[in-house]
Amino acid sequence: MSKKIIDDLIYPDLSFKIVGCAFEVYNELGYGHAEKNYQKALAVALKNKNILFKEQAYFPLKFQGEIIGRSFCDFVVDDKVIVELKKNARFSKANIDQVNQYLKSSGLKLAILINYTSTGAIFKRLVNIIETSNTLTKPVLEITD
Repeated sequence: MSKKIIDDLIYPDLSFKIVGCAFEVYNELGYGHAEKNYQKALAVALKNKNILFKEQAYFPLKFQGEIIGRSFCDFVVDDKVIVELKKNARFSKANIDQVNQYLKSSGLKLAILINYTSTGAIFKRLVNIIETSNTLTKPVLEITD
């Protein structure tokens, strides 16, 4: 990869660490486990690498100041990157739409969608290109009404 491309990436070092942890999980566990077990394993891998993360962070969706919905993502890493795990043969449009909604609701710049398939772990970086007034600067961890 050329230096120009790397310089243009959002959070390249953090992304590399996250994806590395995802591959560690697949290399040790292999295929065929429940998505929640991959999530627990990724949490252990991130923790063991001293990478800050929040599990099951949520982002409220507001309309005229009222919370009308909530989006829960698997991880927010270092208050910068959304990480969503799947266990499918390939990425679906619904998977990508879901993660794009997280980006829109959160205002974060980057998400990594990780899919544990029968042939390995694959990932897709999704960049938030939408500016919206319904964004937060940090994910919310507790639900308050």
